[in-house]
This record gives sequence, structure tokens and C-alpha cells, in this order.
Amino acid sequence: MTQYLSKKAQSITPYVAGEQPGGKNNIKLNTNENPFPPSPKVIRAAKAAINAELRKYPDAGGGSFRKAAAEYVGVSEENIFCGNGSDEVLGFAFQAFFDPGKPVSTPDISYSFYPVWAALYDIPLKKIPLDENFALNPKDYTKSKGGVIIANPNAPTGVAITKAEVEIIVAGNKGKVVIIDEAYVEFGAESAVDLIKTYDNLLVVRTLSKSQSLAGMRAGFAVGSEALIDGMNRIKDSFNSYPVDRLTEATAAAALHDRAYYEKANGQVMETREWTTQALIRIGVTVLPSKANFIFARPNKLPAKTVFERLREKNIYVRWFNKPRIDAYLRISIGTKAEMRALVDAIDAMN
Repeated sequence: MTQYLSKKAQSITPYVAGEQPGGKNNIKLNTNENPFPPSPKVIRAAKAAINAELRKYPDAGGGSFRKAAAEYVGVSEENIFCGNGSDEVLGFAFQAFFDPGKPVSTPDISYSFYPVWAALYDIPLKKIPLDENFALNPKDYTKSKGGVIIANPNAPTGVAITKAEVEIIVAGNKGKVVIIDEAYVEFGAESAVDLIKTYDNLLVVRTLSKSQSLAGMRAGFAVGSEALIDGMNRIKDSFNSYPVDRLTEATAAAALHDRAYYEKANGQVMETREWTTQALIRIGVTVLPSKANFIFARPNKLPAKTVFERLREKNIYVRWFNKPRIDAYLRISIGTKAEMRALVDAIDAMN
């Protein structure tokens, strides 16, 4: 009954999350979750955090999570902002740094939440077309009127740019904030975090959902100059002063401290990604070069929608986007080696 909704609520088109199928016999490759469990140290930290202290509010700044994030990326705590997943962190950043009426530059194919936030906060987007290989030209993003937001590696393509290319964009936007969304950077891409020491207009956003296997905990953080972090806190404290609860603080800190465990797990994800890429190419599927924990693949013998539907009938879930330029592709999360073999065999059987 839309008569009860505000004009804004009526006009926006919300983000559509990936399907969460029920049952135990599914192969779930549609939401870019890590196929490996969190570190055992994370589980112990979560259990220890369930105590009488839950009656108290958490640390408003993220506490041990903020300290661990600072150590993890090699900056001071004053350069870290913690939030309830990187989606919330990015939503705060849109409000803190982008103004209505001033177009923000972003690729025409990228994370589909960006247009949702832009519409919600009345921020126009200048969508810059990627080339025929879904590659980005950094010079296209200089001299933006309102700022820049780029996912690196990009989603849903998995294609990455280098730190040097990021620097071209940041240096070319003096006085405007450049946000680099590094949700997938730990699967083989080059981080731009070091550049915040040189450029006070750069904000790098990270999540623990992918590379730390904590999609179920909702933990994300931003790295930037003290001025940018202050801006983020101004928005946070006007919305929710305690976005990171005590359980998330404890588990996020434990995950960031156990670097060796996740380097091994994510290394296995990258190995399986390369195996899957080559296996699909051998059966006639085009696969873009990926630096993420997913691949972007184009079936060449059947339409992508048909392959998506037939896989779903076999309880194999991948992501298909009914959008121009990418509707011939499937985004496929990297699961275990056994899951990826089942996927390849199922697609091969369709040919």
C-alpha cells in the first residue's frame, strides 16, 4: 500500500541481494562467500565475547576491531573507520563526501549498490563506459565534478587496475574524494591503501565478508586521512553511534590477527579460480581475467540465462544479471574444488 510511503521510498529501486537457497544439497556460487570457514581463533573469540558485558553498549569507534584494522593495513587508528559491513561504510561515505547536483564518476558496469545509494541521496552518477574488454581507462576518471567511486577489483567482472592507475585517478581529482572499494582485493589485486599517506582525498573501503570468511558477521572498515574519517564519524553519529556490536568487534579483531590462516585459505581460492578458469575455457566458455573470488564467464553455445536456469535445476546457484552489456555472462563464485568440478561438469553436459 504505497500511500503510506514517502515519495523517496516510492521512487527508489532497491538493491537485489543474491538468492539464499534453502536445503543442504545446494552448490551455492552466487553470493561470493568464502568457501572456507573462519579461523578457529575467530570461533573462540566469538564464544568468549558472549558474556555479561553484552549488557553494555560497545565501543563507538570499533575498539579492538579498529586497532586490529590499523595494524593490518599499516596505518594509525585515526585513519580507520569501522562499520556494520562495507555496505554501511560505503553508504555513510556517499553521504559524507558526495553532494546532490554534482555528478560522481563511476564505471557503467560495477557494483549495483552504487546507483541505489546515489538515488537514495539524490546524487547524480556519471557512468563511464568500460571498453569492450571491460577494462577501465584511469584518465576517464580525472577532473570529476563530484568525486569518484570505483570497485577494484571490479564487480561483477573481477577485472582489476593497478595501484599506479588508482594514483592517476586520485591525483587527478584534487579537492574531490575518490573512493576505492577493495572488497575483493586480497584475492590477487594490488591495494591502494598506501596512497592515503600521500593523498588526503582517498578513501579505501574493505570488508571482512570475503577474505576473512565473515559474511555472516557484517564487518567492514574504511582507511583514509583523519579529515575523511572525521567526516565518516559525523554521518555515523547522526545515524547510529554503535554500528559495531561486541561480537563483531571480537571476531573481526581475531580474524585480522590471524593473517597466516587466511593467506592460506585465500591462496587456495585463487588456485581453484585459476583451475576453474582453464577448465571452462577448455569446454568453450569465455572467462575474463579475475583478481576476485569469482569469475565472469560467457557461455558460447547456449544463452547465459539458459545455463543459469539449467544449473539452478541441478541445485547449482550462480548469478545472472538481466542488464545491457552483461546479460551474456554469469558471475560464478569460487567454491571448493569439488563444487567447481561439479559446475564445470554440469555446463559441459549442456554442450
